[in-house]
Amino acid sequence: MIKNISNLGDSALYCDFGNEVNKSINLQVIKYFKTIKEKKLKGINNLTPSYNKLIISYDLRKTNYDEVKKYIENLEIESSLKLNAKKIEIPVCCHESFSLDVIRLEKILNLSSEKILENFLNKEYFCYMTGFIAGMPFLGDLSENMRAQRLETPRVKVPKGSVGLTEQFANIYTFESPGGWNILGNTPVKVFDSSVEDKPTLINPGDTVTFKEITLDQYNNYNE
Repeated sequence: MIKNISNLGDSALYCDFGNEVNKSINLQVIKYFKTIKEKKLKGINNLTPSYNKLIISYDLRKTNYDEVKKYIENLEIESSLKLNAKKIEIPVCCHESFSLDVIRLEKILNLSSEKILENFLNKEYFCYMTGFIAGMPFLGDLSENMRAQRLETPRVKVPKGSVGLTEQFANIYTFESPGGWNILGNTPVKVFDSSVEDKPTLINPGDTVTFKEITLDQYNNYNE
């Protein structure tokens, strides 16, 4: 549940669910996010969920901090609320041309590249949030023996579709972007497609994701 509600600037409200990052807390964030979105409260114009926080932005011409805070405090969240979460399988090619940091990870994790990929692929991931760049999913939770820090010097350009990991999370770069995640492979799937107006994001908070390894030929000939 919400630990604290505070002001954020002159037209936003900050809901704090605690400092821990885990599935239980994140599910509470998602439930509040979905409930508020469905209720369509007058004046609320944007909702931004994260691992354990929810930012609610509002139009000062239509409402104010006190009204929104009172609404949130009195909001009833059904324990049986359906999240409509999906299970999604993402193909990933771990050919050496895509697996940019596997050698680095071998040294850091003290595991062979084969074991790193085996551990990475034999795991179901939970989407905590999307962000940083449009549609990028933050997928937890990596096993303790698979956790590594970001690159000391981030890359200026990480290729679109790159699949990487850092600390307890895996992610997928939805666009070419600067970044410091440890890259293990690349997916041919469009995880974010702006041409799909109603649902541009393939992976959303609450979804679960597994990765399936494909060959370079399969990658090059992949058709969605």
